[in-house]
Amino acid sequence: MSIALNSAYIIGEVTWGLWAHSLSLLADAGHNLSDVLGLGAAWLAQSLAKRAPSQQFTYGLKRATILTALGNAIILLLVTGGIIWEAILLLFHPENVHGQTVSIVAFIGILVNGGTALLLMRGAHHDLNMRGAFLHMASDALMALSVVIAGGLIMLTGYTIIDPLVSLAVSAIIIWSTWSLLHQSLGLALDGVPAGTDIAEVSQALRNIPGVADSHHLHIWPVSTTETALTVHLVLSPFPTTYSLTEGAKATQKILTEAQRLLQERFSIAHPTFQIDPLPDTSLCATESCSSSPEPDAPHTHAHP
Repeated sequence: MSIALNSAYIIGEVTWGLWAHSLSLLADAGHNLSDVLGLGAAWLAQSLAKRAPSQQFTYGLKRATILTALGNAIILLLVTGGIIWEAILLLFHPENVHGQTVSIVAFIGILVNGGTALLLMRGAHHDLNMRGAFLHMASDALMALSVVIAGGLIMLTGYTIIDPLVSLAVSAIIIWSTWSLLHQSLGLALDGVPAGTDIAEVSQALRNIPGVADSHHLHIWPVSTTETALTVHLVLSPFPTTYSLTEGAKATQKILTEAQRLLQERFSIAHPTFQIDPLPDTSLCATESCSSSPEPDAPHTHAHP
């Protein structure tokens, strides 16, 4: 629905923008075109993210949502650069602008973009991909409002230079609203810790689990814009010497289950992988240095509840 609404509006903006010689309308049409492409890419990415993992893509294609968010941000900045260039040219070579036509078409844009933003609002709370689409639509509604104001001012004053000035102001808003999307999506593409996740807090929470003596080699990265993965080495406290092998295995499983529950409920991390490391042998401390970290080439056993 969002794609259909915006596509119809783009056709109207281009038609009336050419007729009225309005850069504001043509610039907004170009911006809306990038939004339609972004919405289409977001829709495709959401579909790809639902595909089951394969032997080649063991996590599936969930990362497509991250790449789409990043691509959307880059396209927006490129389109904005073109708008700024054309606005600067019009400052030196102004053209006649039909203020009434500009205001009417932009007012329709407020309704289209505002309605589209409402359609996307629900998914914007927890998904960077959807949030990018929502922010673009919401900012488009605000920018369309500024174009309405520009058209009114042109009708009142006759100063056509207002049109490129508004275009420059709109471009500044686009850059400001897009920068956060670019920063976050680039961080996710580089396997950065997702925004809102404090790695020090996660590490401390794992250490506070009864039976965990220490944790290290903690890595957190995004699988998609909505899913997060984690790997960590856990050093467990020694079990009582009276424990049998079966009892020790059950106690270890209980600790791992609690760690998995904690990460899911408190930090929304749904893909944890734990490695159990032994405590250092204190009998060797008199002659060798002790460290809770295993040797780099030592064999490891991974446990995933």
